[in-house]
Amino acid sequence: MPNIKPVSDLRNYNEVLKDISVGDPVFLTKNGRGKFAIMDMEDYEKSQATLKLLSKLMEAEKVIKTGDEWLTEEQVKKDLGI
Repeated sequence: MPNIKPVSDLRNYNEVLKDISVGDPVFLTKNGRGKFAIMDMEDYEKSQATLKLLSKLMEAEKVIKTGDEWLTEEQVKKDLGI
């Protein structure tokens, strides 16, 4: 179950920070609506790496669909110094 707290709980931010753990962010609400999420640095770094990987995969998929930038076997060997 998500850990949801009002943003006013940040007055006692040490208590809020105690509730954050890997894989378990704290969601803060303002006026009863979701406003912020606080997450562990490890989770943040993983999510950024995932976004970067997905971006590269989407870029590669686009190239595959258009047929641009394909290399021949000889070009690959030359680039690798084989």
